[in-house]
Amino acid sequence: MATILIIGASRGIGLELARQYAAAGERLIATGRSDDSLQALRELGAQALRLDVADPASISGLAWQLDGEQIDIALYVAGITSHGNATQPPTQADFDAVMRTNVLGAMQALVQVAPLLAPGGRFGFVSSVMGRIATVPDSRAWLYRTSKAALNMAVASAQHDYPDAILVCLHPGWVQTDMGGGQAPVTPEASATGLRQVMAGLT
Repeated sequence: MATILIIGASRGIGLELARQYAAAGERLIATGRSDDSLQALRELGAQALRLDVADPASISGLAWQLDGEQIDIALYVAGITSHGNATQPPTQADFDAVMRTNVLGAMQALVQVAPLLAPGGRFGFVSSVMGRIATVPDSRAWLYRTSKAALNMAVASAQHDYPDAILVCLHPGWVQTDMGGGQAPVTPEASATGLRQVMAGLT
Protein backbone atom coordinates (compact mmCIF):
# COMPACT_ATOMS: atom_id res chain seq x y z
CA MET A 1 0.00 0.00 0.00
CA ALA A 2 1.47 3.32 -1.10
CA THR A 3 0.95 6.63 0.68
CA ILE A 4 -0.50 9.22 -1.67
CA LEU A 5 -0.70 12.98 -1.02
CA ILE A 6 -3.02 15.12 -3.13
CA ILE A 7 -2.80 18.87 -2.64
CA GLY A 8 -5.97 20.48 -3.97
CA ALA A 9 -8.53 17.66 -3.82
CA SER A 10 -11.67 19.74 -3.25
CA ARG A 11 -13.06 19.36 -6.76
CA GLY A 12 -12.34 18.53 -10.37
CA ILE A 13 -9.27 16.49 -11.21
CA GLY A 14 -8.01 16.51 -7.63
CA LEU A 15 -11.21 15.03 -6.25
CA GLU A 16 -11.31 12.40 -8.99
CA LEU A 17 -7.70 11.46 -8.27
CA ALA A 18 -8.66 11.05 -4.63
CA ARG A 19 -11.58 8.79 -5.60
CA GLN A 20 -9.42 6.61 -7.80
CA TYR A 21 -6.52 6.25 -5.38
CA ALA A 22 -8.94 5.46 -2.55
CA ALA A 23 -10.72 2.87 -4.69
CA ALA A 24 -7.35 1.28 -5.46
CA GLY A 25 -6.79 0.75 -1.74
CA GLU A 26 -3.94 3.23 -1.33
CA ARG A 27 -3.43 5.22 1.85
CA LEU A 28 -4.63 8.69 0.95
CA ILE A 29 -3.86 12.10 2.43
CA ALA A 30 -5.74 14.91 0.69
CA THR A 31 -6.21 18.62 1.25
CA GLY A 32 -9.27 20.82 0.97
CA ARG A 33 -10.29 24.32 1.97
CA SER A 34 -13.89 24.02 3.15
CA ASP A 35 -15.72 21.92 5.72
CA ASP A 36 -17.78 20.30 2.95
CA SER A 37 -14.72 19.32 0.90
CA LEU A 38 -12.96 17.93 3.94
CA GLN A 39 -16.02 15.85 4.82
CA ALA A 40 -16.24 14.52 1.26
CA LEU A 41 -12.60 13.46 1.42
CA ARG A 42 -13.12 11.73 4.76
CA GLU A 43 -16.04 9.83 3.28
CA LEU A 44 -13.62 8.49 0.65
CA GLY A 45 -11.43 7.21 3.46
CA ALA A 46 -8.81 9.93 3.18
CA GLN A 47 -6.94 11.65 5.95
CA ALA A 48 -8.21 15.15 5.19
CA LEU A 49 -6.05 18.21 5.87
CA ARG A 50 -7.32 21.79 5.78
CA LEU A 51 -5.11 23.82 3.45
CA ASP A 52 -5.44 26.93 1.31
CA VAL A 53 -2.52 27.03 -1.13
CA ALA A 54 -3.22 30.70 -1.94
CA ASP A 55 -2.61 31.64 1.69
CA PRO A 56 1.13 31.55 2.44
CA ALA A 57 0.44 31.28 6.17
CA SER A 58 -1.79 28.25 5.61
CA ILE A 59 0.51 26.31 3.32
CA SER A 60 3.60 27.12 5.38
CA GLY A 61 2.24 24.67 7.96
CA LEU A 62 1.94 21.73 5.56
CA ALA A 63 5.13 20.02 6.74
CA TRP A 64 3.89 20.29 10.33
CA GLN A 65 0.63 18.57 9.35
CA LEU A 66 2.61 15.84 7.58
CA ASP A 67 5.12 15.33 10.41
CA GLY A 68 6.48 11.79 10.36
CA GLU A 69 4.94 10.82 7.02
CA GLN A 70 6.81 9.11 4.19
CA ILE A 71 5.12 9.92 0.89
CA ASP A 72 5.34 7.64 -2.15
CA ILE A 73 3.42 9.84 -4.61
CA ALA A 74 2.49 13.50 -4.15
CA LEU A 75 0.41 15.55 -6.57
CA TYR A 76 -0.07 19.32 -6.59
CA VAL A 77 -3.37 19.76 -8.39
CA ALA A 78 -4.50 23.13 -7.04
CA GLY A 79 -4.79 25.78 -9.72
CA ILE A 80 -6.91 28.61 -11.05
CA THR A 81 -7.22 30.10 -14.52
CA SER A 82 -7.62 33.60 -15.88
CA HIS A 83 -9.00 35.13 -19.04
CA GLY A 84 -7.93 38.00 -21.22
CA ASN A 85 -5.06 38.52 -23.64
CA ALA A 86 -2.07 40.76 -24.12
CA THR A 87 -4.15 43.73 -25.26
CA GLN A 88 -4.78 44.54 -21.59
CA PRO A 89 -2.55 44.10 -18.53
CA PRO A 90 -3.82 41.87 -15.74
CA THR A 91 -5.04 43.61 -12.64
CA GLN A 92 -2.87 43.28 -9.58
CA ALA A 93 -5.63 41.32 -7.87
CA ASP A 94 -5.82 38.80 -10.73
CA PHE A 95 -2.04 38.53 -10.97
CA ASP A 96 -1.68 37.93 -7.24
CA ALA A 97 -4.48 35.34 -7.16
CA VAL A 98 -3.18 33.30 -10.12
CA MET A 99 0.49 33.45 -9.21
CA ARG A 100 -0.09 32.68 -5.54
CA THR A 101 -2.12 29.58 -6.33
CA ASN A 102 -0.31 28.26 -9.40
CA VAL A 103 3.29 29.18 -8.55
CA LEU A 104 3.94 30.35 -4.98
CA GLY A 105 1.76 27.65 -3.44
CA ALA A 106 3.49 24.98 -5.51
CA MET A 107 6.94 26.28 -4.58
CA GLN A 108 6.05 26.32 -0.90
CA ALA A 109 4.61 22.81 -1.12
CA LEU A 110 7.63 21.47 -3.00
CA VAL A 111 10.14 22.54 -0.37
CA GLN A 112 8.06 20.97 2.41
CA VAL A 113 7.01 17.74 0.71
CA ALA A 114 10.11 16.75 -1.29
CA PRO A 115 12.13 15.88 1.85
CA LEU A 116 9.27 13.61 2.97
CA LEU A 117 9.29 11.52 -0.21
CA ALA A 118 10.30 7.89 0.09
CA PRO A 119 13.42 6.88 -1.87
CA GLY A 120 12.41 7.11 -5.52
CA GLY A 121 9.26 8.98 -4.52
CA ARG A 122 7.45 11.07 -7.09
CA PHE A 123 6.00 14.56 -6.92
CA GLY A 124 3.81 15.60 -9.85
CA PHE A 125 2.58 19.13 -10.50
CA VAL A 126 -0.44 19.64 -12.71
CA SER A 127 0.74 22.20 -15.26
CA SER A 128 -0.54 22.70 -18.80
CA VAL A 129 0.56 22.56 -22.39
CA MET A 130 -0.42 26.25 -22.32
CA GLY A 131 2.79 26.86 -20.38
CA ARG A 132 5.02 25.67 -23.25
CA ILE A 133 6.89 28.62 -24.74
CA ALA A 134 7.78 26.78 -27.96
CA THR A 135 4.17 26.22 -29.03
CA VAL A 136 2.34 29.45 -28.13
CA PRO A 137 -0.40 30.05 -30.75
CA ASP A 138 -1.82 33.30 -29.31
CA SER A 139 -2.00 35.40 -26.13
CA ARG A 140 -5.29 33.96 -24.89
CA ALA A 141 -5.21 33.49 -21.11
CA TRP A 142 -1.73 34.99 -21.04
CA LEU A 143 -1.60 35.30 -17.26
CA TYR A 144 -2.49 31.62 -16.87
CA ARG A 145 0.11 30.69 -19.51
CA THR A 146 2.72 32.74 -17.66
CA SER A 147 1.93 31.06 -14.35
CA LYS A 148 2.29 27.57 -15.82
CA ALA A 149 5.57 28.46 -17.54
CA ALA A 150 6.81 29.70 -14.17
CA LEU A 151 5.65 26.50 -12.48
CA ASN A 152 7.51 24.41 -15.06
CA MET A 153 10.72 26.34 -14.39
CA ALA A 154 10.32 26.08 -10.62
CA VAL A 155 9.97 22.29 -10.77
CA ALA A 156 12.81 21.82 -13.27
CA SER A 157 15.09 23.98 -11.12
CA ALA A 158 14.19 22.20 -7.89
CA GLN A 159 14.99 18.76 -9.30
CA HIS A 160 18.71 19.53 -8.87
CA ASP A 161 18.28 19.88 -5.09
CA TYR A 162 16.31 16.64 -4.66
CA PRO A 163 18.23 14.03 -6.69
CA ASP A 164 16.61 11.10 -4.87
CA ALA A 165 13.11 12.23 -5.85
CA ILE A 166 11.34 12.40 -9.20
CA LEU A 167 9.76 15.79 -9.86
CA VAL A 168 7.60 16.21 -12.94
CA CYS A 169 5.12 18.62 -14.52
CA LEU A 170 2.01 17.09 -16.06
CA HIS A 171 -0.47 18.17 -18.72
CA PRO A 172 -3.87 16.76 -17.68
CA GLY A 173 -5.61 17.45 -20.99
CA TRP A 174 -8.47 19.86 -21.57
CA VAL A 175 -10.80 18.50 -18.92
CA GLN A 176 -14.52 18.88 -18.16
CA THR A 177 -14.13 20.76 -14.87
CA ASP A 178 -15.21 24.15 -13.58
CA MET A 179 -11.98 25.48 -15.09
CA GLY A 180 -12.09 23.59 -18.39
CA GLY A 181 -15.80 23.94 -19.07
CA GLY A 182 -18.39 21.51 -20.36
CA GLN A 183 -17.12 21.67 -23.95
CA ALA A 184 -13.78 20.09 -23.01
CA PRO A 185 -13.17 16.69 -24.65
CA VAL A 186 -11.63 14.87 -21.65
CA THR A 187 -13.59 13.65 -18.65
CA PRO A 188 -12.16 14.01 -15.13
CA GLU A 189 -12.19 10.21 -14.89
CA ALA A 190 -10.05 9.79 -18.01
CA SER A 191 -7.67 12.56 -17.00
CA ALA A 192 -7.14 11.17 -13.51
CA THR A 193 -6.63 7.67 -14.88
CA GLY A 194 -3.98 8.94 -17.27
CA LEU A 195 -2.21 10.98 -14.60
CA ARG A 196 -2.10 7.97 -12.29
CA GLN A 197 -0.62 5.82 -15.06
CA VAL A 198 2.07 8.39 -15.81
CA MET A 199 2.98 8.75 -12.13
CA ALA A 200 3.14 4.99 -11.69
CA GLY A 201 5.45 4.56 -14.68
CA LEU A 202 8.03 7.23 -13.85
CA THR A 203 11.61 6.08 -13.33
